[in-house]
Amino acid sequence: MNNEYTAQLLERVRTEKPLVHNLTNTVVANFTANGLLALGVSPVMADALEEAADMAGIAGAVLLNIGTLTAEKVEAMILAGKAANKKGIPVVFDPVGAGATPYRTTSAKRILTEVKVDVLRGNAGEISVLCGRDVQVKGVDGGGNENVRQLAKEAAETLGLTCVITGAEDVVYGQEAYAVQNGDSILTKVTGTGCLLGAVIAAFCAVEKNYAKAAAAALSYYGVAAESAVIRSGTNKPGTFAVEFLNELFQTSQEQILENGKVEGL
Repeated sequence: MNNEYTAQLLERVRTEKPLVHNLTNTVVANFTANGLLALGVSPVMADALEEAADMAGIAGAVLLNIGTLTAEKVEAMILAGKAANKKGIPVVFDPVGAGATPYRTTSAKRILTEVKVDVLRGNAGEISVLCGRDVQVKGVDGGGNENVRQLAKEAAETLGLTCVITGAEDVVYGQEAYAVQNGDSILTKVTGTGCLLGAVIAAFCAVEKNYAKAAAAALSYYGVAAESAVIRSGTNKPGTFAVEFLNELFQTSQEQILENGKVEGL
C-alpha cells in the first residue's frame, strides 16, 4: 500500500460521507463529533437501549468505546454490534482501559465474544490483556517494535480480526500487515485523540472492506494532520494544538498525504 492509495481513500471518505455511529465515552463525545465533521463524514451518538440497534443498522460503520463504562452502555453496544453484524456493517472496538479493573476487562471480553468485531484498536497493554497475557495496563504502551508487531499478529490471529496497536509506532495486522510512522507525541497530551482515532478508522472502514488497508490509511492521514497541526501550534501548547488539529483534519490534502505519508508494509 502506497501514499497514493491513502490519498485516494481519503477522497472516497470525503466524497461518500458515511454515517459513523459512535457508542463512545462521555469525556470525548464532543471532540469525536467535531473530528468526524472535520474529516467530512457524519457522526451520530445514540447509545440508548431503545435505538442503538436501529441506528447501527443504517450506519456506514459502528464504533464501540468503553471509556466511561456502565452496564446499560455495554448492553447498548452489544445490541448495536449485533445489528451491524447482521447487515455486514463494520464494527470497530476500542477497549479503553481493559485490564485496569476486573469489570472493564470482563466487559471488553464479553463484547468480543458476543459481537463480531472487525477492527480492534488499543494500546499494547490493552491488547495484551485481551490476548490473555498477565500485564499491568499502565505503562505498557512501550516495548520494542518487534514485540508490538508480534503482539498485533497474535491478537489478530487469536481473536479473528484486524488489530491496530497505537504507540510510538502504529501497527496494523489483518489481511495485510503495516507499520505507520506518522504522528506526534503531543497527541498524548489532549484527551480524546485516541478515541477520535477509532472513529476515523471506522469512517475509513465504511468505504474500504479491506480493513487492514483502511486502518493503515486512516492512521497515516491522522498522523499527517497531527504533524501539520503541531507546526502551527508549537510543541508546548496542547490546547492550541487541539484546535489546530481539528483544522488540519479538515484541511489535510491528498498532496500532503503523498508527500508526508509513512506507511510500511510488514
